[in-house]
Amino acid sequence: MITVDNLSFVYRKSKKAILNNFSLTIEEGKIYGLLGKNGVGKSTLLYLMTGLLTPKSGRVMFHNTDVRRRLPVTLQDMFLVPEEFELPPISLVSYIELNSPFYPRFSKEELVQYLHYFDLNIDLNLGALSMGQKKKVFMSFALATNTSLLIMDEPTNGLDIPGKSQFRKFISSGMTDNKSIIISTHQVRDIDKVLDHVLIMGDNEILLDESTYEICEKLLFLESTNPGMAETALFSSPSLQGNYLLLPNEEKEETELNLELLFNAVLAKPGEIKSLFNK
Repeated sequence: MITVDNLSFVYRKSKKAILNNFSLTIEEGKIYGLLGKNGVGKSTLLYLMTGLLTPKSGRVMFHNTDVRRRLPVTLQDMFLVPEEFELPPISLVSYIELNSPFYPRFSKEELVQYLHYFDLNIDLNLGALSMGQKKKVFMSFALATNTSLLIMDEPTNGLDIPGKSQFRKFISSGMTDNKSIIISTHQVRDIDKVLDHVLIMGDNEILLDESTYEICEKLLFLESTNPGMAETALFSSPSLQGNYLLLPNEEKEETELNLELLFNAVLAKPGEIKSLFNK
């Protein structure tokens, strides 16, 4: 669906390139988690993918069209939910009437369904909502556009605890085989149960680009009080019950992805983790 090809980008006030000859491929029918430390260029990459920023060199192809051209054929088929945004102080019904015509596959019925996941209805005044409620409404509208690419930057920031739980159900309900969703976040515990694929960015490189199935095939996630296991693990971090451990899954045991543990392990031992997937 998306090919990022040798992308380079520098902000005008910065001498250092945020991205340099950076490449990546996004496939259809998957929910991607994009992780990385602050400053590695996650948000910049998302804006380049949607054509809101123009690369110094390289290109982003979306369904074989260069996104920098900002053509209607691409703009009507992608939607970005940024971390921070403003909504006009009008009714949600008016907002729909103004904005839905730009998206040919928009469904008002699906919007109502998505709003119900967050215990909201369509008879709302956007100017009277809290920031958390606005985020729920905007994400519901985004999913209801039925674009083949949906990008969300820190979507669970500002959501209350019930909202974060509802978000996971909301995302899963809107997924189809011809759609891709990219979620960039630091709130890894909010999304680890819904991901099909994990992308972990380092400085100008992808440290891990694997499906959650492959990750759980190659890696075993455990919590143990055995100090000997912690010494032999690929990576460990303290837990209330002892230690969270990451080990090679040599016996192909069933395991549950611990995205926070994986992220910290990849940052600490990128070469060692990557070598397990290159075998």
